[in-house]
Amino acid sequence: MSWLLLVLAGLFEIGWAIGLKYTEGFTRPLPTVLTVGAMAISLGLLGLAMRSLPVGTAYAVWVGIGAAGTVLLGILLLNEPATIARMVSVLLILAGVIGLKLAH
Repeated sequence: MSWLLLVLAGLFEIGWAIGLKYTEGFTRPLPTVLTVGAMAISLGLLGLAMRSLPVGTAYAVWVGIGAAGTVLLGILLLNEPATIARMVSVLLILAGVIGLKLAH
């Protein structure tokens, strides 16, 4: 159950990271409210997951999911470049997340 909470926390981290772009410096009310809500949910779920997962593992997996997902959505939604170096880097992040899960 902790791993499921951690994955959900990572997905909400992607949501708030992308949401920051749409807030336009917190000047747009609806994107700002949604982004802050996603932040709260993400941190809350991370805290619940850390009840039974090691802090280093949980935090690294949370950041990894958030970072990889944010890069991919940046490419898909915001027309950011999808260079070979970026894609290899995302694969390395995902390999690290999988490695931490397997090492647990």
